[in-house]
Amino acid sequence: MKKIFVNGKIYLNPGRFASALCVENGLVTAVGTREEALSQGRGEVVDLKGRTVVPGFNDSHLHLLHCWFFLERANVSGASSIDEVIARCRDWLAAHPEKSVLVGRGWNHDRFIGEKRLLNRRDLDRISTEIPVILTRNCGHVAAVNSKAVETLKLGPDFPVEAGGRLGYDADGRCNGILYETAVNQVKYLINEPYSRMQIWQNLQKIAALANAAGITSVSTNDLYLGYPDAKAVEGGYHMYARNNPTIRVNHQISFYDLETLKKRLASGYDRSGNPAFNRYGPVKLFADGSLGGRTALLSRPYADDPTTRGQAVTGPEALKAFFREASAHGLQCVAHAIGDQGIENVLDAIESVNGGENNPLRHGIIHAALPRPDQLRRLATGRVPVLVQPVNLRRNASGLAEKVGEELASYASPYKTMLKNGIPLCFGSDGPIAPFDVMTGIHCAVNRQDSADAAGGFRPEEGLSVEEAVDAYTLAGARISFEESVKGRLLPGYYADFAVLSDDIFTIEKTRIRDVRVEMTMVGGRIVFTR
Repeated sequence: MKKIFVNGKIYLNPGRFASALCVENGLVTAVGTREEALSQGRGEVVDLKGRTVVPGFNDSHLHLLHCWFFLERANVSGASSIDEVIARCRDWLAAHPEKSVLVGRGWNHDRFIGEKRLLNRRDLDRISTEIPVILTRNCGHVAAVNSKAVETLKLGPDFPVEAGGRLGYDADGRCNGILYETAVNQVKYLINEPYSRMQIWQNLQKIAALANAAGITSVSTNDLYLGYPDAKAVEGGYHMYARNNPTIRVNHQISFYDLETLKKRLASGYDRSGNPAFNRYGPVKLFADGSLGGRTALLSRPYADDPTTRGQAVTGPEALKAFFREASAHGLQCVAHAIGDQGIENVLDAIESVNGGENNPLRHGIIHAALPRPDQLRRLATGRVPVLVQPVNLRRNASGLAEKVGEELASYASPYKTMLKNGIPLCFGSDGPIAPFDVMTGIHCAVNRQDSADAAGGFRPEEGLSVEEAVDAYTLAGARISFEESVKGRLLPGYYADFAVLSDDIFTIEKTRIRDVRVEMTMVGGRIVFTR
């Protein structure tokens, strides 16, 4: 069915707009004036009533399936103290007496009033001593479990912790219930209630609807961990989703248990998409380090507030290079999580080991790149290395950053404008469920650079972007990272008819009001998938 949208302000590229577009067979067939759109022939005419239209938003890095898991499990986000975390979990358990394990997420000890420390097994024993309890910090890189979990899994010196992970211990040598990095997922897989392929498909439908309401039409998601216990169910659930009226185009960022698992998958066939328009098999996803909040992001110097550590290499420098070599030899892209400056250094070394530092045909990239030093910005620019960043985290990370890492490293944080000026490809996303996939808040943060207190002037305001730059980073840049810029990220003839209709003109509205703009309608492939 042909649809002709008229009387709008349709964003084409910086400084260029149209008033009408025609959609047919899932594609934009014409864009321009009302007359030019109507000349395409008969069809349903939709009056946009002057509203602004932008290409569908593309979240360049998140964990889509885990966004739904986050909603249906114990949520302790925003808890102001250890006592509040415990109270919320007790309430959740009282409302779900059938549960044989409590899984939750969202606590942040940096925001606690009173004791600002990591949760441990003694804290979680106040929730329950009868069933295992695991609560993951909001960053996802640190978790705490109760004594029941410690005893059930025999967590201690003899527990076979996977490479890149570790357990915390009390002074008496007993596991204190604190888990770091790979140990977090390892323990969750051991005590979690497994999901079936059908449940995953159903959950994907639910979370995709919420993403559509935010104007999101495409995602690059890291949900598929091949070699892990739930891999078959997750992969099968995504296949079912892609075959049954999908409303989100998915590009998988795929993690592997180890290098041998990657080699085996390459030998048996890496790409099993089935429907690449909605279930694309994309890059290999690696972890170079952890998080700033968990003090596991890898720095070149000790943490200012904990001089005993520089963070943690989740995947060491030589192992990173081995993954990049193997993937590159098979024409596969790699994207690596790196937050601290030493983590960034290790990934740049790995990229340059396969590219020579001046060319990047496979578009190997860095996710987060929160603290790039000036010398690293030069390497990113020379090598045309994409960075996949989350502007919404500016509000969360700006407060107290210097206290964590020191004034010098903090002064390098999130230099978005500098990156663009130097030709570094900049892609926006949310890293959900670590942050909500609220695109308008993300654009607001990228433009206004406001911290968690929304302080006047914002955090390093000189690094603020124009609205056009922020919109492009949420649309066209995300298409480029998945090699789809010829069909996504713009509203031009031949491109997918994926777009969002906004309540206000985001390009002219007072900048401080950007976060109040709402998505009124979302279209994917010529099909309306959300209306407010």
